[in-house]
Amino acid sequence: MATEKSVKETYYESIIKQGYSRRDFMKFATYIAAYMGLETSMIGQVAKSLENTFRIPVIWEHYQECTCCSESFIRSDHPIVSDIILDKISLDYTLTLMAASGYQAEAAKHATMEKYKGDYILCVEGSVPLGDDGNYCCIAGRSAKELLLEAAEGAKAIIAWGSCASNGCVQAAYPNPTDATPIHKIIKNKPIIRVPGCPPIGEVMAGIIVHLITFDRLPELDGLGRPKAFYSKRVHDSCYRRPYYDAGLFAETFDDQNAKDGYCLYKVGCRGPMTYNSCGTIKWNNGVSYPIQSGHGCIGCSEENFWDNGPFYERLTGLAGFGIESSADTIGKVAAGVVAGGLAVHAVAANISKRKELRSRTTRAKQNEKKLDS
Repeated sequence: MATEKSVKETYYESIIKQGYSRRDFMKFATYIAAYMGLETSMIGQVAKSLENTFRIPVIWEHYQECTCCSESFIRSDHPIVSDIILDKISLDYTLTLMAASGYQAEAAKHATMEKYKGDYILCVEGSVPLGDDGNYCCIAGRSAKELLLEAAEGAKAIIAWGSCASNGCVQAAYPNPTDATPIHKIIKNKPIIRVPGCPPIGEVMAGIIVHLITFDRLPELDGLGRPKAFYSKRVHDSCYRRPYYDAGLFAETFDDQNAKDGYCLYKVGCRGPMTYNSCGTIKWNNGVSYPIQSGHGCIGCSEENFWDNGPFYERLTGLAGFGIESSADTIGKVAAGVVAGGLAVHAVAANISKRKELRSRTTRAKQNEKKLDS
């Protein structure tokens, strides 16, 4: 981390310099602390760290990818994220956003690697092809693998942005002709934070960077190296359609009446029950929506091998990690049994307040049961 004020501004100085007020700054500290899952008592520590911490030098590499991670980040909900955090830390080197190019860009990267050896953060967007001696992805005549090993040598930590860098994504799908490989399978001697998603949510990316700034250490990670604050729950657990799942109310096709009424999309392929991400809580596009809310099932883009886990529009059964749930068929039968026993009114009314809707949805639940048994 840079420690010379003549070289680097603090985050707070940079924010104020850009025309934001102290109130804007505190709102940002509160906002990002909430996304990081911190208690309100930690807001002061986040603010203090941003006030006193000099900006972390960052090298942001791009390999086999579509740049959707960077695109997601710069479209984050809070303006300070895109205007300050990304803009300022990435000026050292990022092929997508920096003004310099060619020799000037490479000179800036090498200057950062030399001056801040052991202190800079290496962000990687994209997988690295190992096939054909790395010739499938070359920059300035050098392979992605060669560039990664060089940049990683002096890095303090590595952040693997998106599913490409975290697990290979579509490039690594069968038959994986380029031998696309995620970062953690190449670099073994550095701490690595895996932030999967195609792309990951911009606010998640910002939260991870601010955690590093605030605590000068990696966030708590799960067994797959993902930050627990954002990847500890399934999309299924925070889905607003979950009550319909529990009640046995499912869309049979994307254009049937059940789909129009907002029923659970599991039977048309939704992978929310097997996908760990915070889409349902943080959402996208300024917190407006996320795929399920837009009427499309989760495709599991933050899970390994999601391209090879079968067609996106076929229901997956017998999923590991389903917990107390069994399958859509079993749940439908249980729900119908509750209806027959006169208990469905209580179960559904807990989630649906309108009496008219209650009657129509109970009727559809019985119809779904008949279809399941047929």
